[in-house]
Amino acid sequence: MTEARADRLATAIVLGTGLLWGLYWLPVRALSGAGLPGAWGTVAITLAAAVLLSPVAILRRRRLIRADRVGLLSYALGGAAFALYSVAFVYGIVAIVILLFYLTPVWSVLIGRYAMGWPVSWLRVAAIAVGLAGLAVMLGADGTSPLPRGAGEWMGLAAGVMWSVGSTGIRVRSNLKPPEAALVFALGAAVASLAIAPPLAPWPGGVTAGAAALAVVSGGCWWVLSVAALMWATARLDPARVGILLMAEVLVGAVSAAMLAGERLGPVELAGGALVLCAAVLEVWPARRRRPVRSGRW
Repeated sequence: MTEARADRLATAIVLGTGLLWGLYWLPVRALSGAGLPGAWGTVAITLAAAVLLSPVAILRRRRLIRADRVGLLSYALGGAAFALYSVAFVYGIVAIVILLFYLTPVWSVLIGRYAMGWPVSWLRVAAIAVGLAGLAVMLGADGTSPLPRGAGEWMGLAAGVMWSVGSTGIRVRSNLKPPEAALVFALGAAVASLAIAPPLAPWPGGVTAGAAALAVVSGGCWWVLSVAALMWATARLDPARVGILLMAEVLVGAVSAAMLAGERLGPVELAGGALVLCAAVLEVWPARRRRPVRSGRW
């Protein structure tokens, strides 16, 4: 596969992953209502994913042993970020949590510039300014200080920062194939969710067969298939661009939550969200303009 084709396939995979994850709040909320409150639903989903991927640990153990340690930690951190994001849906408004998570372009650009020494165009500087302005408008919609309110919003914001760090590490130090990457990702998520579950809610006791089945299906669909594809694509794209493409989740999540959960944003919150999306457009525009010059085709 040529570099241009691999880039186009990676772009399509990340976009499709964003669309799929826009509906992820549904099984998380369903598990919470089925007797797995707080982070316990995420524990069930991520443990199911880890069990489904366990044959990888045996079949590809040599590759895992030889893997770059920073790369392994980056995948695990990415999994922990998604676990925190998953738990945030139980405690926060879906659209707000998603928008806070998808401020990742701001953090990715800052990490790339100051930690990695990557060049930053003026449009990306503008993207940072517009993204932070959108954050301030969205969180200050009720006239209070523009800071996250409640556990769900703080988790969504922290998860976005963690994902930016993890995806940067994946890009520069990744040497795993998608199956191993998905396994480490799921293990990182399972460990993180197990760590935060007890302080948030006590262990609920027995798990019904329906809840267990939903956890297995959700783990297989979102955490095994989509994550394996996302890990393959993330290693081939700029971290900030990954964050932009995944923002398809914003639209799907906001619309589905408004229709199915009655969670609608006010005019000021919508304006702040629009600024965040504008920041995404500003960030990705230079990458799309430069690529034809470098490769000669698109």
